Amino acid sequence: MGPLSKNKLNLLIVLGTLVLILGCMCDPNRNDSGDLSLSSDSNSEDAPARDDSDTGDDSGKPGQRDDKGDFVVESTDVENPNFESVHREITRAKVLEKAADKLNRTLILPHDITLRTKDCGTVNAFYDPRDKSITFCYELMAHLFNLFKSDGASDQEANEQMAKAVNFIFLHELGHALIDSYELPITANEEDAADRCSSYICIEEIGEEGVEWVVAAAEAFYIQSKNRQIGKEGLADEHLLEEQRFFNSLCMIYGSNPNKYSQFVSRGLLPEARAVRCPSEYAKTAKAWEQLLEPWRKD
Repeated sequence: MGPLSKNKLNLLIVLGTLVLILGCMCDPNRNDSGDLSLSSDSNSEDAPARDDSDTGDDSGKPGQRDDKGDFVVESTDVENPNFESVHREITRAKVLEKAADKLNRTLILPHDITLRTKDCGTVNAFYDPRDKSITFCYELMAHLFNLFKSDGASDQEANEQMAKAVNFIFLHELGHALIDSYELPITANEEDAADRCSSYICIEEIGEEGVEWVVAAAEAFYIQSKNRQIGKEGLADEHLLEEQRFFNSLCMIYGSNPNKYSQFVSRGLLPEARAVRCPSEYAKTAKAWEQLLEPWRKD
């Protein structure tokens, strides 16, 4: 695994940022100016029927839903010795417990959602609607580190970019969890919707640091697109092609502030024909997620 398996402090910091990811979501008015397809599998199945009797708590905001669940942490045993020290430190520091606490103080849930990290034997991170759980695999972190290294990054640079991309992917899986748990109306590709949910939270509610997470994920999409052949299976997959996810990510950032991120166009990273539509595209995305999440935010 190289430096990743040895640098348990760095990986602890990576997952420790999950404690802070959604702390900003309690303030919906905050405004800061300014093949990864394998790693985001929603395993979508039919969601349970909505309880129409759940009309909200009269003591909360108009339309606010009843809180009937929590984000909970599941303890797992690690089998791969390469991840033993990392797993031990994450458990000792109660990283996921702190993340769950932040989420529970931010969002209303209709049922429990389980958070877990584990060695999965495959490169992956996924939301499973069958048991309402988000699983983040240690192998994905190693994959991202090696991906950035393969593009010429130093060990330190690869670790830093991996950390940022991990945050974006976690929020992507959280997007799947919220779509399923809240029975949100998604009229297009859910994988794209989860990407845009992650971008919305990163850009609109986290700010400058969140933008860096989107950029890191876009870079990972771009690097991976250079390292694979597109066949029938790839074209048929529910995830967008890495090239499309790269341009969509840049479009979200550019659309949020065209003047600030004009270098995306001037440097040729984002074609002008797409860039002119990005402000409207981002505004629609941000408005949609703001409205969809509003009934589920805690005061």
